[in-house]
Amino acid sequence: MATRYIDGAAGPLAGAVVSDLDEVPLPSPDVRNNKRPLEIVWRNVVLMALIHLGAIYGLFLLPSARAYSLLWVVFCSVVVTCGLTAGAHRLWSHRSYKARLPLRVFLAIANSMSFQGSVYEWCRDHRVHHKYCDTDADPYNAARGFFFAHVGWVFLRKHPDVKAKGKLLDMSDLMEDPVVRMQKKFYIPSAVLMCFVIPSLVPLLWDESLSNAYFICALLRLAVALHCTWSVNSFAHMWGTRPYDKHITPTENLVVSIFAGGEGWHNYHHAFPVDYSSSEFGWKVNPTTVFIDVMAWLGLAYDLKKASPGVVRARAARTGDRSFKEHVQ
Repeated sequence: MATRYIDGAAGPLAGAVVSDLDEVPLPSPDVRNNKRPLEIVWRNVVLMALIHLGAIYGLFLLPSARAYSLLWVVFCSVVVTCGLTAGAHRLWSHRSYKARLPLRVFLAIANSMSFQGSVYEWCRDHRVHHKYCDTDADPYNAARGFFFAHVGWVFLRKHPDVKAKGKLLDMSDLMEDPVVRMQKKFYIPSAVLMCFVIPSLVPLLWDESLSNAYFICALLRLAVALHCTWSVNSFAHMWGTRPYDKHITPTENLVVSIFAGGEGWHNYHHAFPVDYSSSEFGWKVNPTTVFIDVMAWLGLAYDLKKASPGVVRARAARTGDRSFKEHVQ
């Protein structure tokens, strides 16, 4: 497996993928607390309310679920995690490695199962988040509080700065990928099929009740997955250490890494966003890295980028919070 050590993002995508020098400094308090009327997207409020009410009902149905159904939930959750972390995040948002067509097709399908927007939309918001972290141009701006960073951003219309700054980013690399274009074009039907229909129908093969299949395998699974992803935007921006850059809000959060497929090593990720592992720990509490390494062994992933140890140590010494030695054993 070939791993290419890098000092930061380079090449024509450096501005879009964001190097460790591209993070925008924290804005002054008057900018971070810019008051403007809140525009609630009631469609999203109602949709999320229905999903969570169904998930709560699914909790009560759990004792009656068949063992195969619970295994199916785990399998679907793993697929969704791959689609988000290995796909939309590390592959398409940051170009931290390259993937051959079969893997890209799988990751796009898995992303549809997440019900978190198309690959294109997800990547656009995430690139803006990195480029303008904790400013009004950040879609899930942690400076607006825990609730907004976690889920409030879903309920409200984007701040005008998000749209304005987003238009400045070069997204041409995504539209050059036919897999991304196809998934973007057919996202709604693919999301309904992969997130709701298939998870609800497959359990019927082992005589699971339709209500259990729908409320547990579809809605409960979806609600949990949403909160696991959202925890990276909230918990991993508020609680934890900052061994690589103490001047930004992202933190190293073990609990988030456990529930979000290894995405909780967030201070490292914002310092070195083009590192395919999003961590210097290798496989330690980072199943997404394991997945990418296995795909590389199979020949489906290649050109894995990794921040060089010397650059990591230098960055920690220069801007870290002095907890670096506590993280590296």
